[in-house]
Amino acid sequence: MRKIVVTVAPVCHVGKEIPAGCRNPLTPEDIADDVLRCATAGASMVHLHVRDLTGEQTFDLTQFSATLDRIAAKSDIIVQASTGGLSSLSLEERCVCLNEPRVEVASLNMGSVNFGESVYVNTLSEIRYWARRMRAARVVPEMEIFDLSMVETCSKLAGEGALDRPMHYNFCIGKGTASNLSDTPRNLLYMTSLMEPGGHWGLNNDLMQDFRMLACALAMGASVVRVGFEDSFYYAPGKLAATNAVLVEKLVELIRMMGLEPATPQEARQIFGLDKLRG
Repeated sequence: MRKIVVTVAPVCHVGKEIPAGCRNPLTPEDIADDVLRCATAGASMVHLHVRDLTGEQTFDLTQFSATLDRIAAKSDIIVQASTGGLSSLSLEERCVCLNEPRVEVASLNMGSVNFGESVYVNTLSEIRYWARRMRAARVVPEMEIFDLSMVETCSKLAGEGALDRPMHYNFCIGKGTASNLSDTPRNLLYMTSLMEPGGHWGLNNDLMQDFRMLACALAMGASVVRVGFEDSFYYAPGKLAATNAVLVEKLVELIRMMGLEPATPQEARQIFGLDKLRG
């Protein structure tokens, strides 16, 4: 039975409207409790930014590490940290999460993109720098792909030796602030068609109103699918999830209805090659 990594991104970005009845976790206690409930529901990886108590991105690891303390005490869920997010942080500050040894996977944005009226800048030299830092920390990069050209950038950097093969692609589509491709099966087909053979891929559907594209990705062979308040509060048209755990429960239900099975954290480590990289 094919195993699927369920990722949860539990914290909504600052500035996004939070619907009534949905509680966005911000403190280490609230985030950790939320993540533990999601792990029980079937999540095998959690995506976290380094944030302060107001939800703003920061280079201070205090709250981030306190959150991981609480999670690690009760779960072996994989911690995936972000090196992204529109902010004024420096090159090194954006990857401060790599100084936390419990981080096993990190997002690596593969190019620049319009973000609202601003530009989310990720130059090739910056991408190479973050890739080197991840390799030194024995952290696996998950490559965040916003448009078709970024898929080929992955192959370019792998050809240079900056990225290891097999690669782990995450396709970011949807109607969010970034200029993502729209969330259609055709666009997802275009993106996956440019992947190198042997790689793994997943989907992040920003501002999704239902799980249609997640189902499409699973049917097309995705290894990773993501839910959480960072992306959306909805699991079906007009159906809000009061907690992240509800989103995970609904996604696991879908996975099993499709004849698949959510991966355990250890099975997810095998998919990402972490069992060999970190022992």
